[in-house]
Amino acid sequence: MYEYDSRVRLTEVDPDRRMTLTGILNAFQDCSTFHSEDLGVGMDYLEQRERMWVLRSWRIVVLRRPALAERIRIGTWPYEFGRMTGKRNFRLLDRDGELAAYADTTWVLMDTRRMRPALVDEELCRAYQLDPTFPGTGKEEKIRIPKEMEEREAFPIRVWHLDVNHHVNNGQYVQLAGEYLPEGFTVRQMRAEYHRSAVLGDRICPRVGTCENGYTVVLGGDSGKPYAVVEFRQERE
Repeated sequence: MYEYDSRVRLTEVDPDRRMTLTGILNAFQDCSTFHSEDLGVGMDYLEQRERMWVLRSWRIVVLRRPALAERIRIGTWPYEFGRMTGKRNFRLLDRDGELAAYADTTWVLMDTRRMRPALVDEELCRAYQLDPTFPGTGKEEKIRIPKEMEEREAFPIRVWHLDVNHHVNNGQYVQLAGEYLPEGFTVRQMRAEYHRSAVLGDRICPRVGTCENGYTVVLGGDSGKPYAVVEFRQERE
């Protein structure tokens, strides 16, 4: 397992001074980046080989949201490589060393020149140590889109939505989808699926529907095809 210590920053909390879902997601995402960089298979390594890891799905479970300035420890480990995919778990421990949140993710290795999935070679696999799957994770289940969806006002992709790969960052989709949750809604579980990448100049046409114990938000384009589907629930499975 790869871990790093941190504290909950002012930019990561809500008006209740508790860590937001976006703050937790970004901490996990940073942890996987630090892990790969420290192993020498980070962005420079991938760029030289015309490769890029693209996230296919998130599942984050929140047990407790740490408070402002609280000391936390974030950890990650890969547990499986497929022909073109990799799977990672994450965990966040609070100041008492208790589990506050955990996550499961699936990634696809992309050929950046052809923009199609690429084979995960042995050199890349050998760089990582595989650890056992976190209990209750390891299954990638497709999000069910509700039959009745309410269309919301469309908006353009702005520069600040983009990441180092020049497309909308996976965390941005979750944050954008979260804006359609009613006031006072507490997220205990979030799942996200990523279908294609939105870039500068694209438009997002949101649709919102209810699911069991929560809401499903489809962030699609003018064609109706989704960029991302995000599900928020008030109860954990």
